[in-house]
Amino acid sequence: MHGVLTMDHPLRATLAGELHARPFLRLSGSASMTHYAIYDGNHPAIHETLVHALCRETGIEPPLDGATHHSVQSPCGWHLKWERHTEFSTFTFVALRNDLDWFDDLAIRGIPSSWFAQLDGLRFVAARLELVSGDAARTACAPCERAREWIGGPILVGSTVLGGGKVFCDWSVPPDGLMRFLVVDEDFREEQGGRLLQRLYEIETYRMMALLALPVARRMARDLDDIHAALQTLMQRMDAASAQHNDAELLVSLTHLAVRVEALSGSAGRFSASRAYEKLVLARMQELREERIEGMPTISEFMERRFAPAMETCRSVWARHEQTAARIARAVDLLRTRVNLAQEKDVTRLLVGMERTARNQLHLQHAVEGLSVAAISYYVLSLAAAAFKALHVLWLPVEPELAEGMLIVPVVAAVIAITRRARMRMQHADEPSVAPQRRPAELNS
Repeated sequence: MHGVLTMDHPLRATLAGELHARPFLRLSGSASMTHYAIYDGNHPAIHETLVHALCRETGIEPPLDGATHHSVQSPCGWHLKWERHTEFSTFTFVALRNDLDWFDDLAIRGIPSSWFAQLDGLRFVAARLELVSGDAARTACAPCERAREWIGGPILVGSTVLGGGKVFCDWSVPPDGLMRFLVVDEDFREEQGGRLLQRLYEIETYRMMALLALPVARRMARDLDDIHAALQTLMQRMDAASAQHNDAELLVSLTHLAVRVEALSGSAGRFSASRAYEKLVLARMQELREERIEGMPTISEFMERRFAPAMETCRSVWARHEQTAARIARAVDLLRTRVNLAQEKDVTRLLVGMERTARNQLHLQHAVEGLSVAAISYYVLSLAAAAFKALHVLWLPVEPELAEGMLIVPVVAAVIAITRRARMRMQHADEPSVAPQRRPAELNS
């Protein structure tokens, strides 16, 4: 047996236990539930602090270190179900009901007010849910107008769910801050009542978490309006005929816009989480298997009118952000291309000017070489004439003028040949040396 256990991966038990980590509540008969969702994006440790404080002040067993869920019975009569999620935590208090005094403090009796004071500014969702079954269920909502006595919101929403009961709510926050859900058990099977209550408060919790992206989307929409207007102005300046002289300035302005858009990308995680929460809301509503009650909208219809437009706003703003970022990137690429083309034209003009200058220098060099040949030849002939005159003085039979005239052509030709040879040597010296390539046979050897 020991050998079989050691064969398992260290994570197998943990991951397999995730399927049973958050079981549904098992309720038989009428029950009262109070549900809180705690959200604080700046202090994630507050969730563990609150649950340990609750356990300490009510005398119940605290969760283990690192636990993400905890279920325990209180000596005060209520049952606590605590869950730690990625961004929030939930406290669900459940107590069995034997009376008809619905929506009172039955599920949170015995909890000191000092603990509720710690929730100041952190309570993101608060709801009271009543599960009515037995004789109370047959008289509670027959007719449905009885539900309006307990749920006094502007619009009463209700439907038949799971084929065996009814749900009534108004999705509004009354003066006491606790939303109300009334569930009538007409023919629920085992554990359906607990699963239904959990689905209802999960719908509200995930709905609120999804809507966290809505204020961000509204602020981002205003920023995108400013960025869009600035981008339009820059695009018009780019299209102007005189814009070529201000390409560098335009490129700097577009870069600033790109930085502003990139700064808005920090909200990507919030929009991504919103889409995930929206999917959970839609999945939980589909699990209700609603049927219409005449005279009132269903939960799905109510969400379709109120919740769906908000989510569509978030999606459209984020899509607009991505489109704006893509437009700015294309504008930057276009402007850089135009700058590169202008630089290439400048380089081409510079090369043409350099070629013209080199050609002029070559012509000047040839002219200088011609003058140099004449000057060198003149000096050589002058020296030769002096030598011939000296020889004539020594009574040698040499006529200086004749000898000098006969040397003109050979001297000029010799100077020209020497000058060309010197120029060719200089040209060869300026050319880059290229190593001779070896033949394949030489490489193999």
